[in-house]
Amino acid sequence: MIRHLHLDNDNVPKIVILGPPASGKTTIAMWLCKHLNSNLLSMENLVLRQFSSMAAETRKHYQKTKTLPSRLLIQLIQERLAEEECVKRGWILDGIPETREQALMIQTLGITPRHVVVLSASDTVLIERNLGKRIDPQTGEIYHTTFDWPPETEVQNRLMVPEGISELETAQKLLEYHRNIVRILPSYPKILKVISADQPCMDVFYQALTYVQTNHRSNAPFTPRVLLCGPVGSGKSLQAALLAQKYGLVNVCCGQLLKGAVADKTKLGEIVQPFFEKKMAVPDSIIMKVLGQRLEQQDCVQKGWVLHGFPRDLDQAHILDTLGYNPN
Repeated sequence: MIRHLHLDNDNVPKIVILGPPASGKTTIAMWLCKHLNSNLLSMENLVLRQFSSMAAETRKHYQKTKTLPSRLLIQLIQERLAEEECVKRGWILDGIPETREQALMIQTLGITPRHVVVLSASDTVLIERNLGKRIDPQTGEIYHTTFDWPPETEVQNRLMVPEGISELETAQKLLEYHRNIVRILPSYPKILKVISADQPCMDVFYQALTYVQTNHRSNAPFTPRVLLCGPVGSGKSLQAALLAQKYGLVNVCCGQLLKGAVADKTKLGEIVQPFFEKKMAVPDSIIMKVLGQRLEQQDCVQKGWVLHGFPRDLDQAHILDTLGYNPN
């Protein structure tokens, strides 16, 4: 447990891909896996794992029925997710959960996805699409006679027609899917995105990829610390004032702070004044003392701040970060 806590896995993918038969969810899941360097978990590859005694026990049942009891499926998922590569690189569940019962069992075990992608298309489109489905038995890649035919002759020659893709069988699977999906979706109300599957596969993939790479907004208390950068004349001061007004932040202008310290004749202002008179750059150490005093005042700590006019170079940025005033 301690070893797992030390692993830097806060931002690893934890994704669920759902969708009706022939929606392309397995293809999207596989592409996301390759792009994100994550682990794909489908019912088939969970059962066919070579070094799992639990998978070996369930294999015969799966080969006969192509399904698994929910209890066994969840046990296989739990076993797989406990392995170090899933902890380190995350996971993508392909077509799981299939029922609300499975969704609740997964949640009860503390397995919580960060993103849920649901593919959607009309039944007519899905039935027509399923008739052209082909599978590469060597790699598991899914192709289509019309929309996604492989250019390599070697791959074309080994493609196989999968079982259960007739119009009647597809219609029955769609009926079962529609019955279950309306009960699954309420389990993931705030992390869910529905994407139309009735568009080019690459478009579906990029929409899914964009979504799973976003961070959900947290309801935890948050104090903004904004750093506004830009060249002279770019409008930093105006934008800082607008941000401060809209979000209730403290507008901190480094130049104005230094001028204010001189005008108020503070101790630091007396140190800064000779540099102003000689039109010399104020040393970073003095700037940071003036700036630090302002950022540590109660209003900045409580409301947050928007800082502009500093840092002006990499060294100043390092100083800001070292002293704990890094923006978020």
